Amino acid sequence: MPIYTYVCEKCGEKFDLLIGVTSEKVELKCKKCASKDIKRIFGTFSIGNSKGKLNSSGGTCPTGTCNL
Repeated sequence: MPIYTYVCEKCGEKFDLLIGVTSEKVELKCKKCASKDIKRIFGTFSIGNSKGKLNSSGGTCPTGTCNL
């Protein structure tokens, strides 16, 4: 299931939501003020490799295959 990052247009709170791939409708609202005026934004992520080290999408390794 994908995790999306949102920002509330009302209070400025930034939060992540896990969105399922089922037929269930999830009510999208701010976790802080409950406003439905939210906007999906690009977030950063990290993945582990076989050596237990992390590669980050925001780091200096654009391919994600650099040795850390």
